[in-house]
Amino acid sequence: MAPVQYESAAVPPHQLKSGPISRDLFPDGLKTSGQHAPNYDQLKPFSEFPKEITGRTVWMAEDYRDSPEKWTHRFSEEEVAELSRASDAFMESKTPLTGISKDNFPLPKLASFLGELGEDLINGKGFILFKGFPVEEWGNHKSAVAYMGLGTYLGYFVSQNSRGHVLGHVKDLGEDSTQIDKVRIYRTNARQFFHADDGDLVGLLCIAKALEGGESDIVSSHHVYNTLAKERPDVLDTLSQPIWYFDRKGETSVGQEEYIRTSIIYLEPKENGRVYTKWDPYFVRSLTRFSDKGIIPPLSAAQLEAMDVLEQTCNRLSLHMILDIGDIQFLSNCHVLHARTAYKDYPPPAPRRHLMRLWLATPENEGGWKLPFWDSNEKKRGGIQVNDQPPVALLDAD
Repeated sequence: MAPVQYESAAVPPHQLKSGPISRDLFPDGLKTSGQHAPNYDQLKPFSEFPKEITGRTVWMAEDYRDSPEKWTHRFSEEEVAELSRASDAFMESKTPLTGISKDNFPLPKLASFLGELGEDLINGKGFILFKGFPVEEWGNHKSAVAYMGLGTYLGYFVSQNSRGHVLGHVKDLGEDSTQIDKVRIYRTNARQFFHADDGDLVGLLCIAKALEGGESDIVSSHHVYNTLAKERPDVLDTLSQPIWYFDRKGETSVGQEEYIRTSIIYLEPKENGRVYTKWDPYFVRSLTRFSDKGIIPPLSAAQLEAMDVLEQTCNRLSLHMILDIGDIQFLSNCHVLHARTAYKDYPPPAPRRHLMRLWLATPENEGGWKLPFWDSNEKKRGGIQVNDQPPVALLDAD
C-alpha cells in the first residue's frame, strides 16, 4: 500500500476571508448544524405510533443471510475505471478534499445507479455492501478521494467530532474504552453496541482488517419495532418518551449544555409519519457525573430494562457481515441500527484495523426524512459542530 499522505489542515475560521465562504474549500458551506434538542411540541405520544410498520424498511435477517447478491454490489472494471479517472482529475486540480462535490467529481455512468441506491438507503432496506474497491492499489489518498466522491452522490458530508472531521477514521488509538464520559468508542477496540450515528447515512470503507473481531451486525429497527410491539409494547412506550438524556462528551459550543433530553424513537411530524430510531447506549450510560449530583434524573428501572431488551432484540434479529479490505458499507441511520464486535489488532509493524467513515446528510427538501428538529431542511443537518470549527479531511486518525 502507498504510504499515508496527509492533507494540509483546513483554514482556521479566523483566517477565512470576510464575505462569502470559499466554495473551493467548502462547497456545501462551513458549518454542520450539529446536535440539539428536538422540537418537543412535535414529539408524539406512543398512543399515536403505528401498531405495525409495513413496507421495504421492514426486513428480516433470513431474507438476506443466504442471498448476498441482494445486498452486495461488486464494482465492475468499468466502474473502477470511472472512479479512477474522476479521482485522478480531482487530485490534479489540487482542490482540498473538503472541496469535493458532484460538480468536480463527475461519474456519468455510476450516477444513475447511485441515485437509485440513495433512494433505497433512505426509503428501502437501508444498506449495501460494495466490494472490489482497490484500496491497496490506490493507497489512502486516492482511495479517500474516490470514496468521498462516491459519497457526494448520496448526501452532504457532516462533521463527526469537535475537530470537524468530515472524513472520519475508525481506529484503535489506545484510548481507555471504560472512560465512556470522555472517550468516543470508535477510537478504541471495544464492542460497539447497536446504535445509530448522527447523520442520515453512514459509510465505512475498510482500509485494514483486524486480526480477530471487528465484524459488523445490522438490524432493521422497524423489524425490531414490530417485534417489540408484539412482545414488549411497554418497552416501546418507554423508548418513545422524551425522558432520555444523551451525553455530548464535551463536544459543545460556547453556552451549550453538556447533554440533550430527547426520546429514542419518534415519529416524523406529518401525517402517516415513519418511526425514526436514534440510539447509542454509550451516550446514555455515561451521564452519571450529572445524575449522581442530582442535575439530571438517574436512569429508572424501566429505562434500564428497555435498554437491555432493545439490545437483546437487536442481537436476536440481526444480520452479520464481515468487511474485507476494499469493502464499503453504507447504512441508513433512520431505520437501521448497527453494531461491531470487539477486536484485536495484528502486532506491529502490521497496520491496525482502519475504516474510513462518512456521515452524510439527506435534508428533507431533497428526499430525506422529516424530523422534529429545527434543522430538518438544512443541507448539512445533524453531525457534531463545535463553535466555528471548519470541515477537516485528514487521511488517517489523529
